[in-house]
Amino acid sequence: MRFLLCFLAALSCVPASAERLTLDRIHADPALAGPSVRNLRVSPDGERITYLRGRQDNQFQLDLWEFNMKDKTSKRLVDSKLLVPNEAISPEEQARRERARTASLTGILNYSWSPDGKQLLVPIGGDLYLVDAAKPQAARKVASGNVADPKISPKGRYVSFVRKQNLYVIDLVSGTEKQLTTDGAGTIFNGEAEFVAQEEMGQRTGYYWAPDDSAIAYKRFDESPVPVVRRFEIFADRTDVVEQRYPAAGDTNVLVDLMIVSPVSGAQRKVDLGPNRDIYLVRADWSANSKQLVYQLQSRDQKRLDLISVDAATLAQRTLLTETSKTWVSIHDDLRFLSKRNAFLWASERSGRNHLYLYDLDGKLLHPVSSGEWGIDNVLAVDEKAGRVYVSSNRDAVIDKQTYALALDGSGADKPVRITKGDGWHEAAFSRNGEVFVDTFSDPATPPRISIRRPDGSMVGWLEKNELNAEHPYARYKADHLATEYGTIKANDGQTLYYSMIKPSDFSAAKKYPVFLSTYGGPHSQHVSRKWGNYFDQYMAQQGFVVFRLDNRGSWRRERAFTDAIYHGLGKHEVEDQLSGIDWLGKQGFVDAKRIGVFGWSYGGYMTLRLLAAASDKIAMGVAVAPVTDWALYDTHYTERYVGGTPKAQTDAYKSSGVFAHLDGLKSPLLLVHGMADDNVLFTNTTRLIDGLVNRNVHFDLMTYPGAKHGISSRPGQRHVYGTIEAFFKKNLADAPK
Repeated sequence: MRFLLCFLAALSCVPASAERLTLDRIHADPALAGPSVRNLRVSPDGERITYLRGRQDNQFQLDLWEFNMKDKTSKRLVDSKLLVPNEAISPEEQARRERARTASLTGILNYSWSPDGKQLLVPIGGDLYLVDAAKPQAARKVASGNVADPKISPKGRYVSFVRKQNLYVIDLVSGTEKQLTTDGAGTIFNGEAEFVAQEEMGQRTGYYWAPDDSAIAYKRFDESPVPVVRRFEIFADRTDVVEQRYPAAGDTNVLVDLMIVSPVSGAQRKVDLGPNRDIYLVRADWSANSKQLVYQLQSRDQKRLDLISVDAATLAQRTLLTETSKTWVSIHDDLRFLSKRNAFLWASERSGRNHLYLYDLDGKLLHPVSSGEWGIDNVLAVDEKAGRVYVSSNRDAVIDKQTYALALDGSGADKPVRITKGDGWHEAAFSRNGEVFVDTFSDPATPPRISIRRPDGSMVGWLEKNELNAEHPYARYKADHLATEYGTIKANDGQTLYYSMIKPSDFSAAKKYPVFLSTYGGPHSQHVSRKWGNYFDQYMAQQGFVVFRLDNRGSWRRERAFTDAIYHGLGKHEVEDQLSGIDWLGKQGFVDAKRIGVFGWSYGGYMTLRLLAAASDKIAMGVAVAPVTDWALYDTHYTERYVGGTPKAQTDAYKSSGVFAHLDGLKSPLLLVHGMADDNVLFTNTTRLIDGLVNRNVHFDLMTYPGAKHGISSRPGQRHVYGTIEAFFKKNLADAPK
């Protein structure tokens, strides 16, 4: 569900000879943000910083680049077009990209370093290449056949990957390929994460190397218990009937096992996950000395999570710690084993805020590493030599992301040292030893700038300064670019809600303007942030709309009291808070309260429908893209976490959380949009809504996209859908000032 629109634009500098943004330019090359990068990594030897960058003629075709730390120069290391001129993407890989929200990208989407920093592993077009960092032109194909999830083992002896539902390794000394599992076929998968694990648990892998290369722990699952959903994928020239095993709320999930295999002998051992098979295996990892395999087991109702240690030699188990909640236990990637002492770091929301704790390997709590009325986002790096942990957080401003240093010994747990200085949004990528990091910074007046810094925040140099000068792709538009304003209002229970607003071009307080209210509203998402923003928001403001966003209760990066409000009643508090924002807007002298429209995608589409149903007297129109309409149609892990329980056990909660119980209130004009091959929010959500509206004699507009998935991610599709949204707003809020 974590569908987020690409957030990209907000600026207020003034050069000469400017132009207004157009939808054609927004969806054309080169990228308006300037040179942007992905997957920043510092090589293990510290000599290079590598990253993926789009091409000048196609920002979605990614190549592998490097920045040399010695001579401070950048160059393209691997040209994806030279490596594979005509890339073919398998249906399985396309589905994985949908899960990872990278379906619009081609070329090199991922890569990994060998532990000595001399080679890179590069997958592209279903094949796998080893690249010598010193001689990248001599890339060597080491595997083919639609390989997935490739890795170089921690000691560098092996390359591993998944092919046709089985796990393989290549011994880089002998060059021998070995198949480690043989039963992968049909409903049996080895070394992969199941659908809901990819979609809802952030699992991008299903296997885990021991640090000494001695073993691989891997997930084996059987999806035969999962009901088969027969759905149509309607394309322009054909209709495919797809039988997808989709576990809707209340359905049976996959049967999962945790296995350990030797890359040398191929010997298999099975970890006992207990008698209850109706569980989630959400993570697995190894201790630094490879003697313990540690896995996380979450109950079906998600109110309990156990961190369990397995002796790698005997398979004897013990529970290190247990997290419980009256609502749900969040899952995360912040388990870090220390190499210089028998201890590990663990993040927990048990205090009501997400904080970091240090435990010994027997599960004894040693001390908090962070504490107070703030929380961490995630762990970025651990420098054991210096005794520091680096984390990201919005401690100083909810709408910002900054990097902070904490003492590993717990001293100053409530006083983290901020090492990024500019107010706004910082994404940090640290070297393995924490001795250097790459900082990608932006704010509403600054497109992303990438600098290399020391752990105290001091500057080493620029990787990409990205100055907004006359040569910048955005230069011709910045004179007409509109500033983003931020503020707060109160929810009905007194909690603080953050909003952003862009006022129209040639704004006059004496005029009354229509409102383009963009909403997402769902959990695990933040819609209001102080960073380089959204071009469509900017475009709509330039078309004469007040553009407004509000993060309601349930939104991400807040305390549990804020997020837990939605439990057992999706839509209730979210709608209340958005209506508080609408009421606040209606009191502003420059807003025409009779011309407020709302737009949302995915959970935001659901919110649009719920808002129109609750307050068509206050909202003049709405656009709902790919909305969930009945939570009983959505997947187990996400839905049961927030609605709580199953449709049979919590009938009232599912009924009140869905759209249909409220549909009689929907009176305002509606544009309904959906991709006709959506395998996330199934198209059935929209067909049922169509039927419900027809039965109520409610007229509405409909736009469907043949072959499109949840994100309608093709460039023509993106250009068309946003043009359709704009046209519907202008049609129904026709008196927008010019």
